[in-house]
Amino acid sequence: MIVLGIDIGGSATKGALVDTLTGELVSERVRRKSSQSKSPKDIVSDIIKIAKDLNYSGIIGAGFPGPVKKGVITTAVNMHQAWVGVDLAKMISEASGHPAYVLNDADAAGMGEMRFGSPEAREVNVALFLTLGTGLGTALFVEGHLLPNTELGHMLIGEKSAEEYSTASVKRKENLTYKQWAVRLNKSLTAYEFLLSPDLIILGGGISAQFEKYEKYFTIKTKVIPAKLENLAGIIGAAVTAKEKLT
Repeated sequence: MIVLGIDIGGSATKGALVDTLTGELVSERVRRKSSQSKSPKDIVSDIIKIAKDLNYSGIIGAGFPGPVKKGVITTAVNMHQAWVGVDLAKMISEASGHPAYVLNDADAAGMGEMRFGSPEAREVNVALFLTLGTGLGTALFVEGHLLPNTELGHMLIGEKSAEEYSTASVKRKENLTYKQWAVRLNKSLTAYEFLLSPDLIILGGGISAQFEKYEKYFTIKTKVIPAKLENLAGIIGAAVTAKEKLT
């Protein structure tokens, strides 16, 4: 079944059609520029435009950068505060005329990776998936089951949150070398390792494609691997989850 997957981010809203049986994209990926100033109405409009660009009509799955409960946004640290309390699933459904399912963006990416990414992720008891982009999202899986809305990127590492200290956008903003950035990320991973005792940590987001440039700087005992789906995981996971929840 072909489903439109949407990944709402701090810098862009991206979407593509996904074959939910194989996890493969069956269309181009359409990108619309985003920003923290964009309102829910603006983003929903972008989602409808993406659907039209792809000549798509049907259910929609979307990942949002913040906790989501029954389609409602509960906090929006990296987005406009007008998002808080918004029933995004309902807005998308009313605008498109089709059912929609919304979940946390890191949860969506984690779902995509667990289903169609590294087989190793499905073989461990506890897997921690991180999205490294504008923010730092987390998805925790226990025996393959998702614990939704963990938001561990806001955990303090010293005086800053892990997100403020060690996500990919911080590397760009502060012009850090891969070594400087990886040493910071390693501190965040050390904290997660101590508190959660995961069997595997998976790094997602676009920077996961450069994994070989910084993996040697990690000192934790837990095995760390790059996400196989890289920055497509969110789109794939949103589509697959929507298909399973709505059909």
